Amino acid sequence: MITFKMNGKTVQGEEGQYILQVARKYGIEIPTLCHHKALEPSGMCRLCTVEVFDGRRSRFVTSCNYPIWEGMEVKTDSEAVHKGRKLLVELLLARCPDVPLLKGLAKKYGIEEPRFKKENDDCILCGLCTRICERMGNAAISLTGRGTEMKVDTPFHLQTEFCMGCGACASVCPTGHIKVEEISRHAVKRIPSEYDMGLKGRKPIYVPYAQAIPNIPAIDRSACVHFKTGGCKICAEFCDVGAIDYSQKDEILELEVGAIILAPGFQPFDPTRYQTYHYAKCPNVVTSMEFERILSASGPTQGHLVRMSDHKEPKKIAWLQCVGSRDMHRCDRPYCSSVCCMYAIKEAVIAKEHAGKGLECAIFYMDMRTAGKDFERYYNAAKETHGVRFIRSRVPTIEWVQESGDVLIPYVNEKGEVVEERFDMAVLSVGLEIAPGALELAEKLNIELTEGRFCKTETFEPVKTSRPGVFVCGAFQGPKDIPQSVIEASSAAAEAGALLNRARNTLTRQKETPPERCAGDKRPRIGVFVCHCGINIGGVVDVPAVRDYAASLPYVEYATDNLFTCSTDTQDIIAKVIQEKNLNRIVVAACTPKTHEPLFQETLVNAGLNKYLFEMTNIRNQDSWVHKEEPKKATEKAMDLVRMAVAKAALMTPLQEADVDINQRALVVGGGISGMVCARTLSRQGYKVSLVERTSSLGGQALSLYRTWKGDDIQKNLAELVRSVEADANIDVHLNSELKEVEGFVGNFKTTLSRKGESQVVEHGIAVLATGAKEFKPDEYLYGKDPRVLTHLELDRRFQNHDPSLQEIRTAVFIQCVGSREPYRPYCSRVCCTHSIESALQLKEMNPDMNVYILYRDIRTYGERESLYRKARMQGVMFVQFSKDRKPEVSAEGEGLRIEVVDQNLGETLVLKADLLALASAILPYKDEKLAQLFKVPMNEDGFYVEAHAKLGPSEFATDGVFLCGMAHYPKPIDESVAQAQAAASRAVTLLARKRVKVSGMVAYVNPALCSSCGVCVEVCPYSAPSFVEKGPFAGKAEVNPVLCKGCGLCVASCRSGALNLRGFEEGQIMAMINEM
Repeated sequence: MITFKMNGKTVQGEEGQYILQVARKYGIEIPTLCHHKALEPSGMCRLCTVEVFDGRRSRFVTSCNYPIWEGMEVKTDSEAVHKGRKLLVELLLARCPDVPLLKGLAKKYGIEEPRFKKENDDCILCGLCTRICERMGNAAISLTGRGTEMKVDTPFHLQTEFCMGCGACASVCPTGHIKVEEISRHAVKRIPSEYDMGLKGRKPIYVPYAQAIPNIPAIDRSACVHFKTGGCKICAEFCDVGAIDYSQKDEILELEVGAIILAPGFQPFDPTRYQTYHYAKCPNVVTSMEFERILSASGPTQGHLVRMSDHKEPKKIAWLQCVGSRDMHRCDRPYCSSVCCMYAIKEAVIAKEHAGKGLECAIFYMDMRTAGKDFERYYNAAKETHGVRFIRSRVPTIEWVQESGDVLIPYVNEKGEVVEERFDMAVLSVGLEIAPGALELAEKLNIELTEGRFCKTETFEPVKTSRPGVFVCGAFQGPKDIPQSVIEASSAAAEAGALLNRARNTLTRQKETPPERCAGDKRPRIGVFVCHCGINIGGVVDVPAVRDYAASLPYVEYATDNLFTCSTDTQDIIAKVIQEKNLNRIVVAACTPKTHEPLFQETLVNAGLNKYLFEMTNIRNQDSWVHKEEPKKATEKAMDLVRMAVAKAALMTPLQEADVDINQRALVVGGGISGMVCARTLSRQGYKVSLVERTSSLGGQALSLYRTWKGDDIQKNLAELVRSVEADANIDVHLNSELKEVEGFVGNFKTTLSRKGESQVVEHGIAVLATGAKEFKPDEYLYGKDPRVLTHLELDRRFQNHDPSLQEIRTAVFIQCVGSREPYRPYCSRVCCTHSIESALQLKEMNPDMNVYILYRDIRTYGERESLYRKARMQGVMFVQFSKDRKPEVSAEGEGLRIEVVDQNLGETLVLKADLLALASAILPYKDEKLAQLFKVPMNEDGFYVEAHAKLGPSEFATDGVFLCGMAHYPKPIDESVAQAQAAASRAVTLLARKRVKVSGMVAYVNPALCSSCGVCVEVCPYSAPSFVEKGPFAGKAEVNPVLCKGCGLCVASCRSGALNLRGFEEGQIMAMINEM
């Protein structure tokens, strides 16, 4: 090392380093305009001049290219140096008076106006551009001329072929003089960021997105200069760990596997071919995927809702539905993409939340297909609460107003009037389509595809492809949303697991974690991590201020802020900091613990800390989201929440988790299709199953169904399923049986069954609720008063019986949404539209001359079911739309039924004479509150069971060891019921296969010295965790079974003597938080 003095202080540098490098190492600022770390220094700007004293005399040198030597003395900002730099800045400002960088330097040196004659230039002749171009391996530009005539130019002053438009010169130019398009003959385009849908660019070496897994940079060989010219290699020089390897090549790996699951996903439809929408020309016509990125906190605008063309905040936005869906003429995509209606509503609602009340949102649609769980409620809230306009119209064209960037949308409203509206932006709700790569994959694997080019599957085997051993899930199987994709992923895993049952645990590896270090009796050393969450928190709360405040709190040894604290790289940072700073308590101020607390606890375990030495405070849901109009108060509240969390964390102690053996038997409640499929799937995985059915036969509601929308014979498939279940040695079927009592906990349930007055106890490790649903019996439209008025299931039974009278019918009418989508039952029953159309086609098949009408509010034939809707129209089925406020009126006449309906499209009243009226009545859950209480699982206000997470946990409950499937979850067709049944089995196997499971350490405990033996805790506990000690010195006192306890705290709150406490929420911890308020 070389030792010398800089500004009077002793510093050290390595031999061969320059003064500027050492100065930056020690945080000493030396201005320069011509230096770049990737290039050899040249000293052309002279601004980095410093004074060097060699023991005899001083001289002035450029610090960027003057090497250090032993004993030298350097002054970086002496009076003489300052005067020289001021003169240089003045000269440069005179040459380039409008360059912002030079204006800033002039202000720093106190220069208001240069004394020299001003020129109209913006190049300071620093040479950075020419040197970086040479480094790239091109030398397309150079410094030409001499003296005052010197300038940066290309050979012969022409646009050159040598320039490949890499933009390196422009990126290093300090003044903005370089314009690549003036140099290169090639079209200059930025590299579009795939993650941000091309709304912004990226570099040739890039991390795909902030939370990518693995979070490692990749090199785009098609854009990297080194792979084009052999030059550059700057990234390799800058990488301290030598991770850059240009010699890597694609490898072909050969794997021997027993099953394959295809999940290649989808690609968004490219609306460029819709020329009348001007997507390719108008920058303010964007796709829904692009708009998602604009709304996203990690997007190109960090969640600020602005137009990308001029960054103006829009006041009026339109959404156009079915772009690339339900269209055979312009794009050959006849299917419905299933997700577009809901994501358009979501985007409109979030846009209004971002922009406030001043934003007007309008959605142009044909049919609003909100058929999923709670989707209809969200649709109603968008209309009634958020003020989103819904306009039923197919927009033919978008006109671009180039002067303002606005768009004009002409359309025909429901009154038949031609209207033209002006919007700031138009969002095209693009559909889902299969990417060419997925089609090539299907061809290689010899997999059959459907008309819409999705993977072909069967109704009763929804994730099996046409090739044995190859399964499919997600959008490649058909257009679908996240919950159904997650369900099918688990379903495919279940099918593969059944196939590979014999190989289970032969290739598994035990995860190794570092030993837990003792921390409970140590002085608290708390680390605080405050999350920006993009702009979800950082856009309202002053996160750096909260971070700095946290650092001042007692016991806090480390505080920092992160863009996304939940990202993989941040988890690695937290684990590293815990070890480096010897932290023994962690506080994270971020979003909801519901989804992320387990992630952070796992990080603590990986760092050698007990997972319960962690506290998470929610400054998003409970702060920034609810106080977005008051950032100052939101910041103060965030500080309060962090202070309270730190106070609690200081009192935390390590908690221990109990190990529980898992009984290897499963209990499935419900003998319909879902229950039987779930039981059979568990059996195929090698587990014993008790299947409980309340009636005298298996089959459920499917016993009354005739045919699927694909034309499958339901009764034939159902009979085969029943036979396979009854013949399965692993499945015990309990008919005419109901659950009387349930005791125990995850892994060790004990259920009492009641059958004809007799009781039987079944011990099992997990339970699956597949209790199904039933058909609503209407009290309108003359149902029950006239035999010609039937429900869906009643008509299906007549189809099953091949009722000859159906062939004699001259006119049949179907009425949709009977008992569904009403204020008292605000959900869509999902299957009714498809079922009615299938029945209508069946009637047409029996009698082609029959007049068939379907009276509807919205036709919801989602996915490839749209082909059935199209087929029905082609075969003459008439569709008449009515409004919720003007329902059809039905009366009986001598020879038929008189049905009067106001056609919403024509605005006229139609009178139909019908021989048969079929009502698409709602699907109702059984709403078995007793069963819900036995397993401690929740139901929503409609009576359907509430899953653990609407998107990520649709087949399981928050109650450990209990799962759900089928129509007990929500109305769904057979294929989706089968998939969810298999998914529930798959999720259950994740527990059963472990054979042992840990239960939470956050449990209640009793101080027997304070217990008064009142028994209140025993009475109020919903999990039967407290009981009385039978023997010993504390006989008669209460005790808590830690395995049964769920940590709800009900017993603690009800204890009159203060004998009960909850680990992790001790009284002292709670009081410490309260005292900090």
